[in-house]
Amino acid sequence: MLILELLRPVIRAAWGPDTCDTAAREEWRPANPARGQCGTTALVVHDLLGGDLILAEVQADGVKVGHHYWNRLPDGTEIDFAEDQFHPGEVVVNPQVQQRPPDAPRRCREEYELLRHRVVTALSPSLPG
Repeated sequence: MLILELLRPVIRAAWGPDTCDTAAREEWRPANPARGQCGTTALVVHDLLGGDLILAEVQADGVKVGHHYWNRLPDGTEIDFAEDQFHPGEVVVNPQVQQRPPDAPRRCREEYELLRHRVVTALSPSLPG
């Protein structure tokens, strides 16, 4: 299993406006690189480490303003590489396990494939075999 301490900086270095959810692209800034990265990141982490995808609503003042994804690893550890993306007043509520489609995502497919390529390429010297 990949060491999470190795994976975190690799994922963060791979983020950019071109890996961001298209709906959040205008909000993406180098000062907040995690903004809009949760969906693609959760899928890449799931590819590498397995486990469950967790999906929740993001609310501000009790009103739904978006969704947030993160991972629950096979050992039960929850890991959220994009948890620092939220603006003041935004809260994550009602988390539920989300079934992953059997193929690549329909939304943000290019962004996911680009992020996956960058992460796997950066990790390739560390991966077994």
